[in-house]
Amino acid sequence: MAVFGGIHADILQFLLDACPLIHVAADDFFFREGDKGESMFVLETGKVAVTKVWQGGDYLIGTLAEGDCFGEMSVMDHCPRSASVRATENCVAIEISAANLYRVYAKDLKQFALIQMNMGREVCRRLRDADSRLFGAKRLIPDAAFEHVFLAN
Repeated sequence: MAVFGGIHADILQFLLDACPLIHVAADDFFFREGDKGESMFVLETGKVAVTKVWQGGDYLIGTLAEGDCFGEMSVMDHCPRSASVRATENCVAIEISAANLYRVYAKDLKQFALIQMNMGREVCRRLRDADSRLFGAKRLIPDAAFEHVFLAN
């Protein structure tokens, strides 16, 4: 799991001992766009759909599977959830709260910093992907239509 890359076994066990496993049934939500976010999730089993609301409809922006994490943006920036995450099949996930991350901070600052860096890398990877998709969309849509749809909102 990328978010745990380079984390020492003892710190990983310390964190996992404090974090609950969450079971979410297919078609139920982990969270909805706009909810307050105080934890992130790492999928152990199952798949989820990441969606955003736009003009009254839900639009799929991505899917995630075993080993992927989500919700890390709200843990990092303390802002409301930027998207909804719905289980598309029965899921089991590790819920990592900001409070549990703070426990790692108090125990081992270097390992905490590595977890934060891993989370930041994941956010950057997704931003690069979004930039690439947006650029691709701009190439397919005439400039005036693109500016109306994407820049006006």
